[in-house]
Amino acid sequence: MEAEKTENRFSEKRETLLSYQKLREKRSVHHRTGSWLRLVLDKGSFQELFTDIRTKDPLHFPGYQKKLEENSIRAEASDACTAGLGTIEGIPVIAAELSRFFLMGSMGTAAGEKLAASAEEADRRKIPLLIFSASGGARMQEGMFSLLQMAKTSAAVQRLRDHGGFYISVLTNPTTGGVSASYANLGDIILAQPGALIGFAGPRVIEQTIGEKLPEGFQRAEFQLEHGFTDRVVPEGRMRQEIASLLRMHTGKAANRRFAEADFDPESEAFSDSPENENPESGLLHPYDRVQLARDKARPRISAFIDSLFDCFTELCGDRLGGEDPAMLGGIAYFHGIPVTVLGHRKGRDLQSSLACHFGMPGPEGYRKALRIMRQAEKFHRPVITFIDTPGAYPGKEAEENGQSTAIAENLAAMSVLRTPVISVVLGEGSSGGALAIGVADQVWMLENAVYSVLSPEGFASILWKDSSRSAEACRLMHMTAQDLARDHLIDAVIPEAEGGIQKNMHPTVDVLDRMLCKELKRLCSLPEEILLEERYQKYRVAEGEMRPV
Repeated sequence: MEAEKTENRFSEKRETLLSYQKLREKRSVHHRTGSWLRLVLDKGSFQELFTDIRTKDPLHFPGYQKKLEENSIRAEASDACTAGLGTIEGIPVIAAELSRFFLMGSMGTAAGEKLAASAEEADRRKIPLLIFSASGGARMQEGMFSLLQMAKTSAAVQRLRDHGGFYISVLTNPTTGGVSASYANLGDIILAQPGALIGFAGPRVIEQTIGEKLPEGFQRAEFQLEHGFTDRVVPEGRMRQEIASLLRMHTGKAANRRFAEADFDPESEAFSDSPENENPESGLLHPYDRVQLARDKARPRISAFIDSLFDCFTELCGDRLGGEDPAMLGGIAYFHGIPVTVLGHRKGRDLQSSLACHFGMPGPEGYRKALRIMRQAEKFHRPVITFIDTPGAYPGKEAEENGQSTAIAENLAAMSVLRTPVISVVLGEGSSGGALAIGVADQVWMLENAVYSVLSPEGFASILWKDSSRSAEACRLMHMTAQDLARDHLIDAVIPEAEGGIQKNMHPTVDVLDRMLCKELKRLCSLPEEILLEERYQKYRVAEGEMRPV
């Protein structure tokens, strides 16, 4: 009888060992192809940290210890989170990864402690933090102990952010529940794996709760991008390259170098409203002629200027409040090797692209996105360059419901105290608060045939005279041309265009603009912050049609 019991115990043990071996073999395949840290970190650079942190089963949950043992073999790790020090193209980072192969990547006390410790270590070393999340959420077997990891990790990340630390969060498949609703969505930059399931409540829970079938693609990475919650969706094959580019922009010599210390040698002075800086034919053009040139479909858009003036432009998307507005284009780029933030209105070239971005008329989501990106520029001491080209803010029903006025007002207030230099350039038409919402700057320049006004001449004529056909007359009275505004001291410089407009040849204008940006950014970046802000404040203290002296 005793021998039979012993044989049964050995039999059970063999079955357990075989089961674990199968789990190990299955996991080894996934580990070779599925580890994000292995994919992005320099080979041999990873040094694991916090290996002594382990789950303590705080609730003594039935069967939990056996689950932990099984999942430890499957994931080849002591818990869902692996964290350590590594490099990406030689740039040091604190990197962590949640593995979906360990209890679905759920965040228990050990994972939460490792993630919080990672943020603290990145803060202590003053290097970036990179976290790949794949999780079903908080770990149920640890109850309230698990739920509180949401607060712990969020607080640690916020402290890192408050100290100026740079944090890239990568949402992989799946990122849900308490992980999605805490540190994972607090990145300075949020990237997502294509097709990844991302959300708080899972699709099955939502369908069971509301009794409705969810649309295809709901909660996937592309859905999150469209609704403003991620910056970019990045394929696995490009993830290392994308992260390395972002790290270079936020670390090292280029990121820390100020324009005041740069070795620019701009040869040209800023162009003003003086007649010698205008084309010979410029004085022959009537204000309405310039309106037509400003609206010409062949006129270069913001993308042409980005391609000509900047290197390595990386677009950032979303207002993090539920909206992504293609009418507002924003991102990070290099200008003569130094990181800058670039923002502006995007109009579109054909009917389809123009409709997609409302012909360059942003809604509140666009202005909130712009503000988010500008505040990020302030945090990392990047100058902001904005390009204005819009008929105005989008006048739709949804825009009003979502707070168009509030969004514009918040931008005006925030830009007035933004603690980094801001330069705005009017490329074509600038109309109403929809233009000014990204135009409160230290320097405001206009292309020679651009226009800038309180509203369109057609709207002016319709409101005042109830006759839109008098728009040419309205143009003269409104003082909306670059020449008018420079003479009235409402802008700082007029940038010349080629004969017939910049659409005939943009290169001479770009060359002048490039030299002007070099010179002015160097000057502005040399100013102490308090002087920069005071000069900007005084710039907009207007009385009786004249600018107050600084």
